[in-house]
Amino acid sequence: MNGANGSLDFEKLWKQPSNRDFVPCVQPGSNYTAPDESRGYLLVHTNGGLNQMRAGICDMVAVARIINATLVVPELDKRSFWQDTSNFSDVFDEDHFINALANDVKVIKKLPKDLSSATKVVMHFRSWSGLEYYRDEIASLWEEFQVIRAAKSDSRLANNHLPPDIQKLRCRACYEALRFSPKIEAMGKLLVDRMRAYGPFIALHLRYEKDMLAFSGCTHGLSDVEAEELRTIRENTAYWKIKDINATEQRSRGYCPLTPTEVGIFLTGLGYPSNTPIYIAAGEIYGGDTHMADLRSRYPILMSKEKLASVEELEPFTNHASQMAALDYIVSVESDVFIPSYSGNMARAVEGHRRFLGHRKTISPDRLVKLFSGTRLVLTHIYGLLMEGRKVSNRISEIHKKLQGSPRRRRGPVSGTKGMERFRSEEAFYVNPLPDCLCKRVCENVNASTASMR
Repeated sequence: MNGANGSLDFEKLWKQPSNRDFVPCVQPGSNYTAPDESRGYLLVHTNGGLNQMRAGICDMVAVARIINATLVVPELDKRSFWQDTSNFSDVFDEDHFINALANDVKVIKKLPKDLSSATKVVMHFRSWSGLEYYRDEIASLWEEFQVIRAAKSDSRLANNHLPPDIQKLRCRACYEALRFSPKIEAMGKLLVDRMRAYGPFIALHLRYEKDMLAFSGCTHGLSDVEAEELRTIRENTAYWKIKDINATEQRSRGYCPLTPTEVGIFLTGLGYPSNTPIYIAAGEIYGGDTHMADLRSRYPILMSKEKLASVEELEPFTNHASQMAALDYIVSVESDVFIPSYSGNMARAVEGHRRFLGHRKTISPDRLVKLFSGTRLVLTHIYGLLMEGRKVSNRISEIHKKLQGSPRRRRGPVSGTKGMERFRSEEAFYVNPLPDCLCKRVCENVNASTASMR
């Protein structure tokens, strides 16, 4: 196969990184007991897109355990940019969620009617809070209130320094209890099977959608008219607090997704040939064919749920952003290689899930903006190589040689950061569940072998 680095072995392109014998270990410890008698009810209003809500739901399961609450099945965000009307049971398997957590937390579908006049309090739980905050400060509210309502669910629980059983519960909630509804699971499996018909494939989370670009203020490669349209959207979206954004500064700090053109250069630099099947895990790409033309010229087998399934097959999910995102999530987790163009909520959630399932190959772009900005990129093909040159391609390959999803411990805070910024700089729990939920496999015959060696 002729890629940017010459002839590359097929196996090298698709080989999974070694999991180094790390396997899931999410069962609770010997002192773990059934949930204590409930002291009240925890209502949760999730916020954000699908994967932001997923993480928040799993955190609230742990919070309910800590404060001895009965968890009412969380409400999904219906007020976000996407205005999705989906309920919990439209996106997730509600009965499975309740039953799977029976030994951890009592979960009910609705607040009992006789509690409609109960004393309630709406709380904005402090971000990245530890055990003491919930056990002491929040649990003390039961003395006055029967119902606690969490106004937001994202990033309410610390990433680190929680009891092992609480961390393992978060993983059981995320990777075992919280699965998609049967109709979404069935459609997702169908999409995976249809992609597999093309051979090994890449799932590319191409985060180049209108909402992302408008929110982040990233306008690199866009026309003045497009940039102005995005600025207007940002101005008119009340709950997006930051309005005035320097696009050049955003990009230089790594806060912008790669453009579709840059993704094509990246894939070629990694050595993937032009006949590589690619599933585009994304909503509508901003600018459509105008911005996708170069990527499509490099990689013609660009597929998506809309191309793999008929209008009739997708009709139950259409106009429901969370359900459509769930289909992309399933294909991304099951793909042979997952590549995000930006480290957003979807990318982080999929990376963590793939790590939990055996460290499936995940290649996250790194240090590319500086490389691309310092290189005059000519987008013409010559004999299967790109005129941007071997130097760029070799550098891409070199940088990402060890960034393919192999086991490593979750990263702590950035040195020198303090306060909330310190917590914000940590690698999120659901990006990398090691060491809390992944352990080294213990070989049963180790002792016997050691004895025989003696």
